[in-house]
Amino acid sequence: MIYLASDHAGFALKEVVKKYLVEKGEAIEDLGTHSEESTDYAIYAHKLGKKISENPHAKGVAVCGTGIGISMALNRHSGVRAARSMSVEDAELTRRHNDANVLVLSGRQTDSETAKQMVDKFLTTEFEGGRHEARVKNMELK
Repeated sequence: MIYLASDHAGFALKEVVKKYLVEKGEAIEDLGTHSEESTDYAIYAHKLGKKISENPHAKGVAVCGTGIGISMALNRHSGVRAARSMSVEDAELTRRHNDANVLVLSGRQTDSETAKQMVDKFLTTEFEGGRHEARVKNMELK
């Protein structure tokens, strides 16, 4: 399952990603927002964060204007490793080295084609483990 969430500034790019994933046959759940009407990114970050916390093998894609605010709110949830990515390489490395489970995009700074490439790379890259395993475990609060 791939969960999607955005605020109003990320709505258009979320819709592009949603359509792309549906066309690829991926199972998705859109947690909102469902329009460009002004709203608070934290509302949708918390909906997505809860889903990922409850479904540790799920992945998510989140979008706000910059990608910064929604990633900060997402990372407050246990088990969520949300990474704002600005390139295909970022999307790959955050999976390989950080075992990120939420890809965060900037609705204002990421074009549609790059977003699709980033989503593909994020969803197809496996966590490398090894020396990165302990680092990922150390992210969790004790």
